Amino acid sequence: MGHIENINNFQIRLKEPFDLSFINQFGELFWVLDTQGSGNLCFGVKNGNKKYFIKFAGAKTINNHDLPPEDAIDRLKVAVPKYNEMKHQSLVNLIESKEIGNGHVLVFDWEEGEKIGNNEYYVSDKFYSIPIIQRINVFEEILHFFSHVVKCGYVAIDFNCNNIIYNYDTYKVSICDIDFYAKQSYMNGMGSIFGVKTLMSPEEYRCAGLLDEVTNVYTMGATAFLLLSHGNRTLEDWTLNEKIYNLIKKAVSDTRKQRQQSIMQLIEEWENAKGE
Repeated sequence: MGHIENINNFQIRLKEPFDLSFINQFGELFWVLDTQGSGNLCFGVKNGNKKYFIKFAGAKTINNHDLPPEDAIDRLKVAVPKYNEMKHQSLVNLIESKEIGNGHVLVFDWEEGEKIGNNEYYVSDKFYSIPIIQRINVFEEILHFFSHVVKCGYVAIDFNCNNIIYNYDTYKVSICDIDFYAKQSYMNGMGSIFGVKTLMSPEEYRCAGLLDEVTNVYTMGATAFLLLSHGNRTLEDWTLNEKIYNLIKKAVSDTRKQRQQSIMQLIEEWENAKGE
């Protein structure tokens, strides 16, 4: 049947009653996201001149695939060292992690901006309406963040356009939700792991597939097509020069050996092709 919790005139949809009044101790609630499949609830709160993004696990959310709340709590706890080890100017900043309200909470600095994706995990028309040079800059910011992820020893899993926050006024790019990133090299034990199909490599669908830096080369190639040509992978739909098209097409090869073998190689080929 479901249940509605009311906080500061916000209606939060749950599968059963849960006391969320602890949110008030962080500040005044101004934003809620209660539809996550992860089992997390997300809140925006304002305290004086500061805004915070809060991710909470512990309640039975409406889209949690009937998984026990303990699973979501464990995933939040496991995510904490990832945010600490991969601190970066493009990554949302984790401030605090603690048990609270019969669950667990992560508190981040709030990033002004909008996710570039929509509820169906497609890039929004608003993002596509900005000049191509701005979209290129967004891609390059993400590409360099992925280089940092690799240097920290991780592989990015479940990366998608809803992990990208873009401030249309300041042009700042922020990456959020690295909860499923894993230490390299990661063996796929699920057959099809968490993720959005348009950005996933063949090994992310294959049980015992190896997920590593070469996997993320594919992710970046697919991201380039998504941001720069509406996800279309034909030369006719491509917006930049043919040499860049060829190197991005190489990055999304189904055969791992045919891709660039590192994010740095992809960056070097990208920079060289841009200059022509």
